[in-house]
Amino acid sequence: MSDTPAARLGREFLPGDVLFREGELGEVMYVIQSGAVRISKNVGGQDKLLAILGPGEFFGEMALLNGKPRTATATVMDPTRCLVIDSRKLEEMVAKNAEISLRLIKKLAKRLDSADSLIEVLLHRDPKARVLLALARHAEAFGEECELGLRVRTTTREIANEVAVDERLAFDTMKRIHRLGIAEERGDSIIVTELSRLRDFLEFLETPRPSDQSVPPANPSTPSSQGSDPSSHGSRG
Repeated sequence: MSDTPAARLGREFLPGDVLFREGELGEVMYVIQSGAVRISKNVGGQDKLLAILGPGEFFGEMALLNGKPRTATATVMDPTRCLVIDSRKLEEMVAKNAEISLRLIKKLAKRLDSADSLIEVLLHRDPKARVLLALARHAEAFGEECELGLRVRTTTREIANEVAVDERLAFDTMKRIHRLGIAEERGDSIIVTELSRLRDFLEFLETPRPSDQSVPPANPSTPSSQGSDPSSHGSRG
């Protein structure tokens, strides 16, 4: 078994190991066989989560393909085993296997989709919705199934930094969906109990409230129904 390519190229890594840092020159790429790796980028002094990758996924190939410095930092999250591939080996594999070329193209397309979805989140005017859109985006892309739902390896503080929202507002938003049983922060992760309910709550936030519309008086003969009394519109809490 030690003579197989996987055995020759495989390496073990521990949680906290930094495989490469943003700005470094890259000489190798990685294919995850087991474990998890966090990909992040420094934006304005803040560490932004880009992806959490698991078995079967690869990263670090861009520095080999374009010869430019690393655009992100890769940090090991769990005990992890990766295939470590240098540029010569990558070129050899691509030349011999068209499927590898296709996977590279699909990965690049997926990254473009991810960038588009993040831009959509950042352009949203409602800061509460930005927090929840980011959480939903992470749950859909990186969520790990657990007994309580989907485990997302990020925190409220990280999400607040990612979408440029005041931390207090982000924590208040998370407390609200916690009370509703939609999600709960536990340590360094957020558990989304039901992704469909999170989407429903987002839809509720984006639905125009009655105060945004013209509400006709219920009884024109009653002074209090002319709209001067806010209580006549009912509770919107």
